[in-house]
Amino acid sequence: MRVRGVAIDDTFAEAFAMKATRLVVTAHDAVWAMHAAVAATGFATSVIGCGCEAGIERALSPHETPDGRPGIALLLFAVSGKELAKQVERRVGQCVLTCPTTAVYAGLGEGEPIPLGRGLRYFGDGWQASKVIGGLRYWRLPVMDGEFVVQETTPAIKAVGGGNLLLLATGTAEALAGAEAAAAAMRRVPGVILPFPGGVVRSGSKIGSKYAGLMASTNDAYCPALAGLVATSALDPGIRCVLEIVVDGLTEADVGAAMRAGIAAVTERGAAAGVQRISAGNYGGKLGKFQFALRALAPPEDGSSS
Repeated sequence: MRVRGVAIDDTFAEAFAMKATRLVVTAHDAVWAMHAAVAATGFATSVIGCGCEAGIERALSPHETPDGRPGIALLLFAVSGKELAKQVERRVGQCVLTCPTTAVYAGLGEGEPIPLGRGLRYFGDGWQASKVIGGLRYWRLPVMDGEFVVQETTPAIKAVGGGNLLLLATGTAEALAGAEAAAAAMRRVPGVILPFPGGVVRSGSKIGSKYAGLMASTNDAYCPALAGLVATSALDPGIRCVLEIVVDGLTEADVGAAMRAGIAAVTERGAAAGVQRISAGNYGGKLGKFQFALRALAPPEDGSSS
């Protein structure tokens, strides 16, 4: 299957069940809201080494936030509700509470409650106060610039992590341009994040290693430097760079929509732009319960009348 000359592999991306929540961080202005959001979602590219995967979903205008101030919506994903709760409290406590003028609220209406301000309130050292508004409890902690307002809990829901696209290109510049176009399109889909730097991964991995104790190692089948050295190489002649985009979403539909948008953005540029193939990483369906078939998400193939 080819779309504007770009080959779409007959394969699927394998994704996994996760737990997720959305937080709404507000501040005196958009600049300080962004400072807190960037800090809170740092070092959160992969659950393998970071404990969670997190990112900025989108900016919020004052009429979209609980307190009428500029805000940022964050999404955090973890392998369990317990780990998610730990990451939320740690990141909000160290990165949002500390940031001037901020407040933080739950961004989901339903789910299993996990602590947000329930433990952080003790930072108030007995001066903290709470108020129930609309059935929800909020805490006010005295801090040096005034008060830090935080909702007591945030809902955790079942989510999907690890949707992915592999972009195989003729060179580094071509791969980067294609990945940037795909990432920009995917970020416009509500309910998803791309947790890696710029949304793009160069160090794609496979399960296991020749070295004991390593959970994952370089995906040698897609390393151009190893194309003539490994029997399992998946690269065609002329492929000099492969980049991956990983997407996490609040629902299976969100991940599928983001992948569809990414594929469309790359194929719209055509093979002449440098990306020659789109593939995906999977484990034969043995590890993740969600499968996203690339050809089902792609635009009509070349020569199609549809």
